[in-house]
Amino acid sequence: MTIRNWVRQAELDSGQRTDGRTTEEKQELARLRKENARLREERDILEKAAAWFAQEAVGTHKKRSDS
Repeated sequence: MTIRNWVRQAELDSGQRTDGRTTEEKQELARLRKENARLREERDILEKAAAWFAQEAVGTHKKRSDS
């Protein structure tokens, strides 16, 4: 990073500029992106588990009704 970029970031952080994200905003955005990725992964796992349990319930029900 150049000195010019450091100065620009310091100006953003202090409120002297408004044409970019502050360091705090950048950190929050990174945290939220990471959390979104984790939540998507958890959702996918839950969808797969629900589908598996639904299939098992159908399979179990058919076996019992054939008996």
